[in-house]
Amino acid sequence: MRNPKYHIYLTHDERRTVINSLIDLRNDLISRGKYTDIIDELIIKLTKAKVKKIKVEEV
Repeated sequence: MRNPKYHIYLTHDERRTVINSLIDLRNDLISRGKYTDIIDELIIKLTKAKVKKIKVEEV
């Protein structure tokens, strides 16, 4: 059975915060001598993700 796909919609600032947090986590793992493979994959996926403009209506 396949894993379900999830979509997440982030503003520009939220996207930047997530990427910076992942980079900080990666640096922390490197300093402790742990593997960073999964974090590296997430950073690559986030930086290569398509940017889609959507209109949000506030209620």
